Amino acid sequence: MMDRRSVLLGGTAIVALSAFGLLRSVASVQAAEGDFPFKLTDEEWKARLDPAAYDVLRHEGTEYAFSSPLNDEKRAGTFLCAGCEQPLFTSETKYDSRTGWPSFYTYIDGALGTTIDNSLFMTRTEVHCSNCGGHQGHVFEDGPPPTGLRYCINGVALKFQPA
Repeated sequence: MMDRRSVLLGGTAIVALSAFGLLRSVASVQAAEGDFPFKLTDEEWKARLDPAAYDVLRHEGTEYAFSSPLNDEKRAGTFLCAGCEQPLFTSETKYDSRTGWPSFYTYIDGALGTTIDNSLFMTRTEVHCSNCGGHQGHVFEDGPPPTGLRYCINGVALKFQPA
């Protein structure tokens, strides 16, 4: 049975979800902009990347936890940006954070940039490739020594190059 309270709660939920979608799309446009050395048009990015990587790298999407094979990658090597192939992380800095995403405690000097991400009604530090601006994930202050940082990275935003 529909009563006034159900209608109001349902309407509030629809408005909140719509606002979330609007906030995400505004943040996405800002993340893809910038003066980066490696530049492509949106059509060139779409042609270069598979749909999941395009969503993450160019529109700040997030892959499902535990969905990336790179989460379990244990060989020696280098993790590259899937957009421009700039080296971002070495395998020596990767660890199992048990979050479901590839995690690292530091990155290769100069490889990442940061921006403030105010989506999802919280403030986080977003990390992106310094060469192409591609969204990689976020950095949190709950990682292991020696840095105490956890670079929580989307696997589809990376390519692995074995040593």
